[in-house]
Amino acid sequence: MIETIIEQIASVISLMRSNFQEALFIISIFWIIHIVNALLDYQLNILGIFPRHIFGLFGIPFFSFLHASFNHIFFNSIPLVILVDLVLIGGKQTFLCATTSIILISGFMTWLFGRHAIHIGASGLVMGYWGYLLVSAYQAPSIMTGVVMLLCLYYFGGLVTNFFPREERVSWEGHIFGFLAGVATLYIV
Repeated sequence: MIETIIEQIASVISLMRSNFQEALFIISIFWIIHIVNALLDYQLNILGIFPRHIFGLFGIPFFSFLHASFNHIFFNSIPLVILVDLVLIGGKQTFLCATTSIILISGFMTWLFGRHAIHIGASGLVMGYWGYLLVSAYQAPSIMTGVVMLLCLYYFGGLVTNFFPREERVSWEGHIFGFLAGVATLYIV
């Protein structure tokens, strides 16, 4: 039993190593967009989600890629690179479908129910990946998914605090809807 667990942990580590460059490439896309946005004095942030306004619907595919500052993108990048890596274990097709689904579902829910503000940032996507990985471990239990779930809970258990409003500028709605979109994605993808 212990040998099997050790083998599965080694397998997860090996898969994460093989996916790490791809995860870094994906995060670099977020950074390139952010640098361009910063050079434009954050004018692109108007492409975020503005709830219940027709123009705000156009922000749904873009809001995860836009950030308010370098601090904002930095603190989203840390969990994002690891969670992207973990989701990539399921394969590139699953990753693309899950990412698209999480962005569209959380974006639409934020557009429907979010408070009046421009909602931007990858934290909804982070929460979506987290929800997706946790529930997938519950739905399809195995040693591999158990290892992934323990990693998610141990390293990212503090993400639960993102469900509660702390600062006016933080889109806690995006966090909640991101998590729910991650859970829903598991049944869609």
